[in-house]
Formats: sequence, structure tokens, C-alpha cells
Amino acid sequence: MSDTDTVSSLSDLKDIAGTVADAAEGEGETITAAPVSNAPLREQELDAQGRAYATGRRKDAVARVWIKPGTGKVTVNGRDQEVYFARPTLRLVINQPFVVGGREEQYDVVATVRGGGLSGQAGAVKHGISQALSKYEPALRAAVKAAGFLTRDSRVVERKKYGRAKARRSFQFSKR
Repeated sequence: MSDTDTVSSLSDLKDIAGTVADAAEGEGETITAAPVSNAPLREQELDAQGRAYATGRRKDAVARVWIKPGTGKVTVNGRDQEVYFARPTLRLVINQPFVVGGREEQYDVVATVRGGGLSGQAGAVKHGISQALSKYEPALRAAVKAAGFLTRDSRVVERKKYGRAKARRSFQFSKR
């Protein structure tokens, strides 16, 4: 095959690799090809009901999340997401992992959240959905990880110190 030919199948690619290897052997070099595997790096992790489970954390909030194939219904603490997370920005945060993976309205989510405020809880549910999605579809792990959704956001509120009004804020200075 010459440089102007196009590769149209895997067998053509194999022939090109063979000619390159033959040419390299003639020059005294050895080329070893890495084994190619189409299988994902991880296995699918499902429970007895066919759901993927994960725990998500953000600030003081901890979310337990189960996902299964469905119509896109998200239930948080027994209530619909529109009722529990009234602000649209919080609902956007929850749906980010599905948007990145291209799986909008394909999975039903059941989550229980404790601790923290609504913003922290939404972040915890997002973290849990991301973890569960990568367990249900290991092929999506790369996309979700590249978006940074699998990493727990470790920022928490700094504690209040004695002799201060807040964590760093001093009391108002009075000259007299």
C-alpha cells in the first residue's frame, strides 16, 4: 500500500502494521504492539434489583443514590425533584452528569439526603449520581471523570475561632 491509499477496514490496517513491522525488523529494531481490549476497565456493579448504588458527599450533606433505567424521574427523600429542589439552578446541578453522558431522561433516580443545606444536598446528589452512573455504565466513566463530577468537593466551612466574630472576621475596632 502506498501513502495515498486510504484504510477502509481493519484488515487493511493490519496489513499496514505488518509492512511497518517487517521494515523495522530489517533495520534491527523490534516493535511490540500493546494488546487492544474493547472491554471497559471496570465491571458493571448492580444490586439484586438491577440498580446501581453510590454515596455522594458535599459540605455536610451525604446522599445515598440508586439509579435504574427509566423515564428520568428523580425522587429525593420521597418527594419529586421539583418539590424538594425548588430552585431551577439546583435541578440543573443534579442533571449535569446525565447531560455530560448524553443520557437525559433515561434513568430513574431515588436519593435520600441528610445534613447540610439545599445547595450542599444538590451537590451531594450530583456526586452520587455521577458515581452510580459510572457503576451502571462503566464506558461513561471517562466522560463523567473528565467533567470533574467523580471528585468529591472537599471545601467545607471554616470553623469560628475564639476572639473573632467569624472564622477570620475580627470584631469592629474602637479607638476610644
